[in-house]
Amino acid sequence: MSTDASLTASVVGGTGFTGGELLRLLAGHPEFEIVQATSRSKTNKTVGHQHPNLRDLDLRFSEPDDLESVDVLFAATPHGVTMERIDEFRDAAGTVVDLSADFRLDTEAQYEEWYDGHSRPELLEKAEYALPELNRENLEGAEIVASGGCNATATILGLLPLFEQGVLDGDEQIVVDVKVGSSEGGAGGGEASSHPERSGVVRPYAPTGHRHEAEIQQFLGVDVSFTVHAVEMIRGASATCHVFPNGPISKGDLWGAYRSQYEDEPFVELVAGGGGVYRYPEPKAVAGTNKAEVGFELDPGNKRLVVFSAIDNMMKGSAGQAVHAANVALGLEETAGLDIRGLHPVGSP
Repeated sequence: MSTDASLTASVVGGTGFTGGELLRLLAGHPEFEIVQATSRSKTNKTVGHQHPNLRDLDLRFSEPDDLESVDVLFAATPHGVTMERIDEFRDAAGTVVDLSADFRLDTEAQYEEWYDGHSRPELLEKAEYALPELNRENLEGAEIVASGGCNATATILGLLPLFEQGVLDGDEQIVVDVKVGSSEGGAGGGEASSHPERSGVVRPYAPTGHRHEAEIQQFLGVDVSFTVHAVEMIRGASATCHVFPNGPISKGDLWGAYRSQYEDEPFVELVAGGGGVYRYPEPKAVAGTNKAEVGFELDPGNKRLVVFSAIDNMMKGSAGQAVHAANVALGLEETAGLDIRGLHPVGSP
């Protein structure tokens, strides 16, 4: 932990995969000092007891009901916890960053449709979506920040330039297929995420009606046909979006749109049909980083545009996005604590 950091931070729910990623990032952040990590099941255990890559941290898990006062509180808790404890969290911190789905959507009606309702709908209008590439100007000074879902994040980043730059009009048919790693299921993912069951599979687990569709609809203003597959990797989310344009589109239009949208973004790289083995976005290439790769290909008949995007679901799709958003909300350097290069080669499970 930094001894000359200017801001204090805590992680509520620090034993899960996402909690561990937050602690890893905050431990290396030049502006944050971690003062608390909570866990009911591991109270008084060292952080390294749960996360072996953090054995050097002089920090023990404490009871989540006894929150210390900090500048920013990261809630890495299951859906439903933050909305029930939001008053406690806001009393403890000037900025609350929630990594569950509790404040991602705009209205109570959306939570009735996609989740199980919402107990604090009056606070939804105070929350800001954490994805800076989409919502940077609204994040500055935000008191409640809601990290996006990893599958939605990959999809939105892939498709956003097409709508923001006027390539599509919003009436096109869009089919999205996402492949995700086992860490998306969390540390308690259960039988479906155990290695013997996960090994070798390409398993559709949300053929229709995935909750992350709500975020895509909300921020892109379009309906998509959306399916998610569980595959044999630990980290990563890879979205392949099939777009059927209503009119002619050129590769020049596409290059212009993607470059205009992302040329100044520190964590988005355009990877579209270059040389080498990795010609299109690949989760292995961004593993452990807050990077997103996006790319595209247009079929010769101009009838179908295929958009690719890849992220590390634990980073750009979760903890990294949360820290990036906190940096913006608190007026820090955007890349602080996140300037991490990927590894190559990277092994499978």
